[in-house]
Amino acid sequence: MVRCLKEEHVKVLFGYPGAAICPFYDELLRDGSMRHILVRHEQSAGHAASGYARASGEVGVCVVTSGPGATNLITAIASAYQDSIPIVAITGQVRRDLLGRDVFQEADITGAVTPFIKHSYLVTSADDLPRIFKEAFYIAASGRPGPVLIDVPVDVQQEALKKDFEYPKAPRIMGYKPRIQPNILQIKRALALLKTARSPLIIAGGGVLGARAEQELRTFAERANIPVTATMMGIGVLPFDHPLYLGMLGMYGLRCANTAIKRADVILVIGARVGDRAIADPQRTSERSKIIHIDVDPAEIGKNLNTFIPIVAQARPALEALLERLDFRCPDDWAKKAAALRAECEENTAYCPMENSVEPRQFVRTLSDALRDRDILVADVGQNQIWASNNYKLRSGMFITSGGMGTMGYSLPAAMGAKLAKPRRTVVAVMGDGAIQMSMMELATLVQDGIDVKIIVMRNCRLGMVRELQDKQYGGRETAVDLNGSPDFIALAAAYGIPGADVRTDEDAPAAIEQMLAARGPFLMQVHVDPSQSSYN
Repeated sequence: MVRCLKEEHVKVLFGYPGAAICPFYDELLRDGSMRHILVRHEQSAGHAASGYARASGEVGVCVVTSGPGATNLITAIASAYQDSIPIVAITGQVRRDLLGRDVFQEADITGAVTPFIKHSYLVTSADDLPRIFKEAFYIAASGRPGPVLIDVPVDVQQEALKKDFEYPKAPRIMGYKPRIQPNILQIKRALALLKTARSPLIIAGGGVLGARAEQELRTFAERANIPVTATMMGIGVLPFDHPLYLGMLGMYGLRCANTAIKRADVILVIGARVGDRAIADPQRTSERSKIIHIDVDPAEIGKNLNTFIPIVAQARPALEALLERLDFRCPDDWAKKAAALRAECEENTAYCPMENSVEPRQFVRTLSDALRDRDILVADVGQNQIWASNNYKLRSGMFITSGGMGTMGYSLPAAMGAKLAKPRRTVVAVMGDGAIQMSMMELATLVQDGIDVKIIVMRNCRLGMVRELQDKQYGGRETAVDLNGSPDFIALAAAYGIPGADVRTDEDAPAAIEQMLAARGPFLMQVHVDPSQSSYN
């Protein structure tokens, strides 16, 4: 198992040991060539592997034991599946002769993850390990990326190979041949339709970032003169201040992006499923606009939007094919109208400071001005995610968040993974006071392994987004959203030896951000936000 990981050039893995995975851990120690990060909860191992994968472009790896170790990993696997993140999860399992007998710490993990895993293996022979590992890494990274699980009984880990170790040069998987290259006839049809459009629009999703196709998208948008809006998972496809960029669309997106969708006659969707939070009424959108949908997963095309021209392909080769045959430029008047919508959006962004609290949108903009172009922001789930999505001025860095599953507690372990993948970049995790209490045990991991992650906790003593929902749809009857009783997070960080800053007014923010960025090692900033603040811009 260790040799297989070395063949895949794995440098870092995240895990939590137990009896059923101890033979692997013993060999990992003996080998000493890979860095192991001991998380404090198995779910964090999966999220950290996800953050590592997204920042590095490589497959992330996590390792846990059987039973509760494996089941604790399920949420992270489901999150990676929804967001198409390539990770390989290795789980220990009870002995083969005990399978199905409900022995100590036995769980059918391959069965449990079936609805949200790209593929899973229960290893029954040590001789199968090289083949299985090669296939697992290939499946995780190819086509539409996603998680793959390898469940290894403890006696298989202790078993000697009956033949010499030989790692396959290439996988041979019957029936698995993901389509990467586009059908050129469909590419030509798409270009012909865009050429006749009066108000075309591009919706870019996480598939563009996953394929590392940002430059191709930018070049195509600029040459064709087509405005671009992004899903939450697509934030980063264009810089925040690009003249063709309209920001995030959807329920919590910018008005200019949603207005542009209503006015578009042709929409080119690239690498996005466009779920209910992105477009609330897909039927009306499909009736107003002709949809060209590019996605590497054919199951996503037409799932939410009726598609006029489907193109099954990975984002980068599809965009390369479009660029190769592009022979037109869309009218300037539409691009100017879209730019005017964005300018109006910016002008109407109202910040309402409150006494003894921080205006969260303005804070995020102040933070983004202080960070360098290539730095990484990892947003958690809740109001903090929306404030960050709409106000962080992303340039050439990265914006990482949990989109499809919306998993609270994601950002701290994901930021750990991103920092280990990109050690020279500043990595900031933005969380709510609800989210940090789902993963604050990982403060110990930051200290133990010297992982320099900066943490910002937006403190409003509420589950803010749920509170908003209750206020709007349940007559203002707020229940089970009050987080009073939460700790002083500055004092909590100090207990781990992590310095911090307490920010209570907008005037305090710039100096505190400067202090945070100048600090060596992890740092926690507690930002007090009025509980009545809205998610919307």
